[in-house]
Amino acid sequence: MIGEISHLLSLSAVLLLTLVLIFNLFFSFNKSHPNQLTLSMRLFNHSCWLVFISFGIYVYLAISDDFSIAYIASHSNSQLPIFYKITSIWSAHEGSMFLWIVFLIAWSYLFLNSLNKNHQLKKLTLLMLSLIILGFLLFLLLTSNPFERILPFGAIEGADINPVLQDPALAIHPPMLYLGYVGFVISFSFITAYLLNGNFELQWEQDIKNWSLVAWIFLTIGITLGSWWAYYELGWGGYWFWDPVENVALMPWLAATAFMHSLFASSKSDVLKTWTMFLGILIFALSLFGAFIVRSGIIDSVHSFANDPERGLYLLSFSGSITLLALTIFAYRLPALNSSKLVVSGSKESFLSMNNILMITSIFSIFLGVTYPLIIESIYGEKVSIGPPYYNTIFSPLILIAAAFIMISIDALWQRSMPLRTFFITTVPPTLLSLLSIYIVWRLTGIFSILAFIGILSGLLIIFSYLFKTIKNLSKKKYINKGSAVAHIGLGLLFFAVSMNSILSYEKNLNIAPGQTISVNESVQEFHFKDIRVLKASNHDVISAEVSLLHDGREISLNPQKRKYATRGQITSESAIHASVLKDTYLTIGDQLENGSWTFSLKINYFIKWIWLSAALMVFGMLLTIFKKKAL
Repeated sequence: MIGEISHLLSLSAVLLLTLVLIFNLFFSFNKSHPNQLTLSMRLFNHSCWLVFISFGIYVYLAISDDFSIAYIASHSNSQLPIFYKITSIWSAHEGSMFLWIVFLIAWSYLFLNSLNKNHQLKKLTLLMLSLIILGFLLFLLLTSNPFERILPFGAIEGADINPVLQDPALAIHPPMLYLGYVGFVISFSFITAYLLNGNFELQWEQDIKNWSLVAWIFLTIGITLGSWWAYYELGWGGYWFWDPVENVALMPWLAATAFMHSLFASSKSDVLKTWTMFLGILIFALSLFGAFIVRSGIIDSVHSFANDPERGLYLLSFSGSITLLALTIFAYRLPALNSSKLVVSGSKESFLSMNNILMITSIFSIFLGVTYPLIIESIYGEKVSIGPPYYNTIFSPLILIAAAFIMISIDALWQRSMPLRTFFITTVPPTLLSLLSIYIVWRLTGIFSILAFIGILSGLLIIFSYLFKTIKNLSKKKYINKGSAVAHIGLGLLFFAVSMNSILSYEKNLNIAPGQTISVNESVQEFHFKDIRVLKASNHDVISAEVSLLHDGREISLNPQKRKYATRGQITSESAIHASVLKDTYLTIGDQLENGSWTFSLKINYFIKWIWLSAALMVFGMLLTIFKKKAL
């Protein structure tokens, strides 16, 4: 009965949102009623709370092991801790879509209620947000109903959550990612409302700036958590595989990064306003495209939620319609939006524009990499894959050019060309120091890799440029944009760490029996396989290896595991990691061979912690920017 109440509340929300749309569209063609907006907001707020309560009841159903609900029976189990019973809700398609909609509604509710009652764009923004929410709610209830019951009797026990998802990082990863994805519905709807309104004297940038920054932060945290989880949980020893689902998460992030820079620039100069609006539409369109890819089942990925082309077709149709609507309005208003002002060569706007073009080029390259195999398969019936070599080759030169523009733009002026003297003072010291650092890396490692050195150079150019700028401003007691400096240093550190990892890290596959000791290389002088133990956990069996390494003169103890989950019969690998500042010693256990020995994969990964640190710095930089704006 409780499940039906939850279902009924969501259906009621659909009814109220439909009334909001009808009410607003009616008064769009008739004389506005003085209480129109007030009534519409009340209906909208009530619909939001109906969904919030519905989701809260659904969480209760999961916690209380109501296995009469088909989705809960398929993705939960009575033996799970409460934390994983809750997170099982977004472990598959129906529940994750429910969470997506809850976050979509939460963003919309908070933003609309933060706007002044007399704001000129409030009514039209309400109309757009109601339309989007209604479309997703109908998708959930008509094609992906999470309230469906098992009739005539419920299941005695649940099938359990996928074992690889029973991890804190991955439990938090989807909510963070969704908060980022749907957060950009604010900029999308507000910009569309601005275009519909037609009063282009309105200043709209400040209304959505902090909202967009927060969405970017959530998206960055979500991607980072997913990367971290893949590194330590899957046993692959990697953090990014250019998987199609990873790629469709990266595209909105790149578009959002370009949007944030352009949004800041458009508040200083009018020349990028039109471009900024286009980017605001593009971000949400890419988020919707990502939702389609993940949930359509048209690609094979460890991240995919569904394998149902029909549901994917609904998403594609709805997403395409919403995007087409926004782009049509944008195209219609474009003649009136075009500014007579031109971008001044050598100005800060020009460098921001060039980097925006580079990011769009990157997005197109990723989009091509994701869609090309699908096109080839649909035409010729052949499966093709596009892997890291393609992306690394494409991205390396783009990253270097972007780093150069970032370095140059530090001291560039708004709407004025940079003097030649300033150009040399800004670029020569960081360039020379970066090249010297690369030479030192080459001499120390004896490794030469063009792609890796391009990445190292890109990172160092950004880091040294901002360090020099900060030191110079401190010495002259000038203003320092702390948020921008920290975020860009984080970006430079990311390029540097990823590139250093690519040239220094290595892997060894070993076959060794319990009690045996072998020498791996000059760094790992001894690999001692002490023992193997079989243990019993609450919902799985554990095969745990006890290994000690003599690594660079230090003894390290590691316990890699294999886990077998009885309910699903699934086997997972749990890596053992010894982390230090510069490198991780990463060990996974494989299968037992006929002679009694076991297979191991030993990886030495360099600068891994620096990758996580770089993401933290970028997020911290954005937080500083938000608080700075609030203070102002």
